Amino acid sequence: MESVFEIIAEPNRRAILSLLASSQQSVGEIGRQLHMSQPTVSKHLRVLREAGFVEATVEAQRRLYRLKPEPLQEVDAWLAPFRQFWSAHVDALERHLDRMDQST
Repeated sequence: MESVFEIIAEPNRRAILSLLASSQQSVGEIGRQLHMSQPTVSKHLRVLREAGFVEATVEAQRRLYRLKPEPLQEVDAWLAPFRQFWSAHVDALERHLDRMDQST
């Protein structure tokens, strides 16, 4: 099985996850928005579904996919130290800009 990072390394899968972060969608809707064929979307959704990133529900004649955020917790945990690093630097930049504003 691929790691979380290998799965999200593929640009089309990241694009699909981004779309599903805002709302559940069908294969056709995803394909239209990303300009991909239905078989290509289905292939990526299968990988995402098997890895636990998305789940499907059936509504009438459509299968709707929605994001399952739990696998992304591994990515979030990995990013935590970097977020702290950048936060400290952004805070320092903000203080510097405030000092510049006060001196002008």
